[in-house]
Amino acid sequence: MSARGPGEPLDRRLHAVRPDLADVRLRGRVEAPRFAEGHPAHIAGSAEPLLRRPDPLAPMDSQLLTGEAVAVFDEAQGWAWVQCRHDGYVGYVRSTSLAGGWPAPTHVVAARQTVVLPDARQECAPTAYLSLGAPVTAVETGGRFAVLAGGGYVFAGHLRAVADFEADWVAVARRLLGLPYLWGGRGAGGVDCSGLVQIALAACGIACRRDSDQQSASIGEAVALQPLAWQRGDLIYVKGHVVIDTGEGTVVHATGHSWSVIEEPRARCLARLAGLGLPVVAVRRPRHPQRPQRPRRPRRPSLDPAATSR
Repeated sequence: MSARGPGEPLDRRLHAVRPDLADVRLRGRVEAPRFAEGHPAHIAGSAEPLLRRPDPLAPMDSQLLTGEAVAVFDEAQGWAWVQCRHDGYVGYVRSTSLAGGWPAPTHVVAARQTVVLPDARQECAPTAYLSLGAPVTAVETGGRFAVLAGGGYVFAGHLRAVADFEADWVAVARRLLGLPYLWGGRGAGGVDCSGLVQIALAACGIACRRDSDQQSASIGEAVALQPLAWQRGDLIYVKGHVVIDTGEGTVVHATGHSWSVIEEPRARCLARLAGLGLPVVAVRRPRHPQRPQRPRRPRRPSLDPAATSR
């Protein structure tokens, strides 16, 4: 939960509270006509927009992947008011996107995207598309295809066991190079800057908040703002944006500047942001028992003559 001063309202992104209803866990902290205990559900369709209001034209604050769990506090007129279990984000999804319960996932999608087939034949039309990081429950493994609990087959090479975490979030982020930029996106259809960070860290077993301001105040440990102090995997924040340092003189980020996930020289990127009045305000170093080390191979030459390389 976010820190707040006396009388300061709770962050609507992380607390299920609205004028007519609140999470029962907030009883005594907020006033509401009624309180509800969220019941378990999960996303059953494709990646689902998490909206600020129950309106298809409302801002998409985030996106929930197939299989991700939520607590449902209210349903009305085709909309469900939910809180995502993995990062605590609150918003609205279509009721038709939900199925009951919190399945226990056995695997996670490790490929950029994969498909669910109705049977183990290559020529079948897919029944669903799954994004990197989507949790699935497999009832049969060991063959070329994993059989899912809800039906369908997924190529086994596109999955990893839930506890078999990756070690290098820079490499995970690079796997998504070329994806479209999408405000609130977290899936193979598009990501935003903080969504890219969240997906990459989650693949390495590191949970973090959804938005860049939340991340810059909470991930790992703070690092000095001087570039000489930065290492591979450090997260560099300006107001409203975050980039991932590769340790090779470049950064990876999802940016509206080019409307895609790109890798570009770090100095050029930060200079462009500074020119927009967005200097570096925080650098965070995620904690990981298998923290990726700076590569020993020769560094790639900079694409930008003004770029500095560590």
